[in-house]
Amino acid sequence: MKRNMVRTYLLTIMMATLALFNSHSARGDDRTKDEHRLQNTGQVMTEITRVPDKIPQKLLDKADCVIVIPSVLKAAFIVGGSYGRGAMTCRTGQDFQGPWGAPTMMALEGGSFGFQLGAQATDFVLLVMNPRGATSILTSKVKLGADASAAAGPVGRDAEADTDITMRAEVLTYSRSRGLFAGVSLEGSTLRPDNDANERIYGRKIGAKEIVLHSKVAMPQSAHLLIATLAEYSPKRA
Repeated sequence: MKRNMVRTYLLTIMMATLALFNSHSARGDDRTKDEHRLQNTGQVMTEITRVPDKIPQKLLDKADCVIVIPSVLKAAFIVGGSYGRGAMTCRTGQDFQGPWGAPTMMALEGGSFGFQLGAQATDFVLLVMNPRGATSILTSKVKLGADASAAAGPVGRDAEADTDITMRAEVLTYSRSRGLFAGVSLEGSTLRPDNDANERIYGRKIGAKEIVLHSKVAMPQSAHLLIATLAEYSPKRA
């Protein structure tokens, strides 16, 4: 009887240790995926700034924040609860006038856009054009077209950036699929901070607003390409 109790006790300890090890291993794998995703946002932004029909310079110069969601697949949206994930970075300082700051991880969910992508992966780039839009997105889950006004963004060197629709919209939305870059409607989709990914990236529980609006947060190594690209292409807010 006593031997069986000891055996049961040792088996319980072993199972608890194994579960703890697997938990740490899973968190490590998730962090690697988050860092890879953050690196991909920089690659997407770099490539988009080099295409002929790109985001008009004066629009990006007016943006308070940029959100990049790389490699969203249509198949991911057939199953409920799936979503695309990426990152959001804003200009630091009062009234978003400073240099681009540390990013918060973001999730883009649902909506009709899941059925517009085709078979290949699609990258999304969103420009947040005013402080109200930025604050809303950083605070809670936001539905585009309802909680935050959204419009397909114009592209190309000669695109008119001061039209009524772009002046009214809080978020301008773009997509890149099959090598083509264009404005796209994402109305009905939702944006929210990915707080679990933020915890893995920054190593502690930290809110999206604290990351983005406080320049004292250290920049993750995996975000350097994204921030460097934006700093080169749009160093100052217009």
